[in-house]
Amino acid sequence: MRHMFAALMAVFLCWGAPLAAQGAPSLPPATLIADNIRFDGTSSVAANGSVEVFYNGARLRAQSISFDGATEQLRVQGPLTLTDAAGNTHFFAEFAELSGDLQNGVLQSARLVLDRQLQIAATQIDRTDGRYTQLYQAVASTCEVCFENPTPIWEIRARRIVHDQVEQQLYFDNATFRVMGVPVFYLPRMRLPDPTLERATGFLAPSIRADDRTGTQIRVPYFIMLGDHADVTVTPWIGLGTQTVELRYRQAFRNGNLEAQGAVSWDDLTDDPTRAYLFADAQFDVGGGFILDLQAQAVSDRGYLTTYGFPDPDILETYARISRVRRDEYIEAHGTLFEYLREGVDNDVLPTRVGHAEIIRRYAPSLIGGTLTAELEGTGFYRFSTAESVGDDANGRDVFRVTGELDWRRTEIFGGLELTFEGALHGGVYSTQQGGVLNGTETRITPYGAVELRYPLQAVSASGVSHIIEPVVQLVWSETYGNEVPNEDSFIVEFDEANLFSLDRFPGSDEREVGPRANLGLTYTRTAPSGFSYSLAGGVVLRTDEQGQLTDGSGLNGVQSDFLVAAHVRFNDHLSLVNRALFDTDFDFTSSEMSLYWMGERHQVVSSYTFLEADSGEQRPNDISEWAFEAEYGLANGWEAGVDWRYDFIENAPSRARLSLGYSNECVDMEFFVSRRYTDSTSLDPSSRVGLTVSLAGFGAGREGRSVSRSCRG
Repeated sequence: MRHMFAALMAVFLCWGAPLAAQGAPSLPPATLIADNIRFDGTSSVAANGSVEVFYNGARLRAQSISFDGATEQLRVQGPLTLTDAAGNTHFFAEFAELSGDLQNGVLQSARLVLDRQLQIAATQIDRTDGRYTQLYQAVASTCEVCFENPTPIWEIRARRIVHDQVEQQLYFDNATFRVMGVPVFYLPRMRLPDPTLERATGFLAPSIRADDRTGTQIRVPYFIMLGDHADVTVTPWIGLGTQTVELRYRQAFRNGNLEAQGAVSWDDLTDDPTRAYLFADAQFDVGGGFILDLQAQAVSDRGYLTTYGFPDPDILETYARISRVRRDEYIEAHGTLFEYLREGVDNDVLPTRVGHAEIIRRYAPSLIGGTLTAELEGTGFYRFSTAESVGDDANGRDVFRVTGELDWRRTEIFGGLELTFEGALHGGVYSTQQGGVLNGTETRITPYGAVELRYPLQAVSASGVSHIIEPVVQLVWSETYGNEVPNEDSFIVEFDEANLFSLDRFPGSDEREVGPRANLGLTYTRTAPSGFSYSLAGGVVLRTDEQGQLTDGSGLNGVQSDFLVAAHVRFNDHLSLVNRALFDTDFDFTSSEMSLYWMGERHQVVSSYTFLEADSGEQRPNDISEWAFEAEYGLANGWEAGVDWRYDFIENAPSRARLSLGYSNECVDMEFFVSRRYTDSTSLDPSSRVGLTVSLAGFGAGREGRSVSRSCRG
């Protein structure tokens, strides 16, 4: 234990300061704290017992030191620890001779630890100008080395390692990479970034994959810095089978960012030997609160993305959109080009070119109270085909429309009864070309009126559990005046608890829900202080007569709609279960959807089931019944297993399956997977894939993936 007087003593030694020329700025003094400090009457000092030296942000701890004022040198007896001003570099040694400013010197039987990740042990370390550190007969690794298991999972042995602290680079001479003590490969020269460097030109973690369609390939990403604000990553696929090169470009601007990724492949799987894709996104702040979003998506053929394991959406979207969001206003204008990748879809007869502009504003009129929302929009739907529309076939039909809507809503409370009045007026002008009998210009208008009553009832138990029951009745009337217009955006109608009390359930403007109707619903919610809560909601729509607007698959057709039942169960952030179903009086289901999210300390499960009845009106000729299941489970000692499963109950066969096994600790992160795609079409054949990815920690910052630290048992 330090003596009381020595623990409070701080001696300021100006080593380094005498070297400054007279009149030049003097260097900051050093602070020395120790149990015992001795002066010899000159500028030399000796200290021992829990010695600490602070100089210009650097910190030295040792058992004893001696400072020679004539030579400006420190002799340090260890075990010693030297930490730089940034706190990212730590030296450990048994003995050292250092300059007075701690920037130069020699450390023996030493170790260098960078960013608490990479450890380099050496017989001797030479430190020069606080920038260069040379380590001789060195061994580098990020793996924990224990007494009972002294061989790390991986290590790099080198005759010399040079660390450039300014450039944040490590240079290896005569380096041998070893796995479990076994030499794997040798390189006479090698350069790697240190753990503190976030961006540097060089290789990234490679991966290997084998596919029965594209062959066995090793993906070797190479990252290239293009200044402080741009970079490109080139990933060639090396191996047998097809030839592929992936590219990714990123750039940050003062007012936005851009990212583009794509690939080019050469194979004999299709008639065209060259296949490619490009996805690009950009966003810019153009002033005045407006945001410009740009997106480009293109692919050479429909099966390319799925065959090579790239992101494979069903629909490609290329657009330019400008928008602004304020508290009571929304403005947007965009032009979009769609391309459908699903088998059997003819893009020429679909409205793949869409132009759209809209403005929505909200007001609080003082005269009538409540909230008034005004919307004005213009939309154009264009097809590549020039054929005239015949019957239900749109062929080359082009439509331009201008529509507007006023919606007023006011709510009053009467003794616990919530009464809401709502009125709306929607109208539009439609111009149709190549539409057959729908050619020309038509004007339509639809007024709405509604009254809604809610009576929420709440009870709170002594334990803090809250129960809320709320019956709701809504009476709605609407009618459309005008001739028939083309339906471009109102085919698929969703019926759920979110729109049970909506004036109109069509998703677009081309169809409007008409006729008198009553929307009836009841909800129950239970909330507990423990975080466990659940809710139930049910509803039905009653009409005076059948309008023939809605399809069987929507669940809204007929004088009485299907019954809607929805259940939500939640326990903090660990469990979430949602079920929603539509069924008739005979309990024949029109649709049923269930999703599950369950997370624990060692597991995570995400699962969903979807059933949709066939509906030709919604362009769904067959029933859909699919189950999706994803799970991850943390095994012992850093191992983790995962499964991804897709099953089609209509075909009675799986559509996709994937199994993975990963291992992660403080020095290595790797994953092995096996996957199978069962899809079979004219552009895709069933295929199997095997892959392996290995990443070493400690070289470059920002490691992704799992992170598990080991410790030595005592």
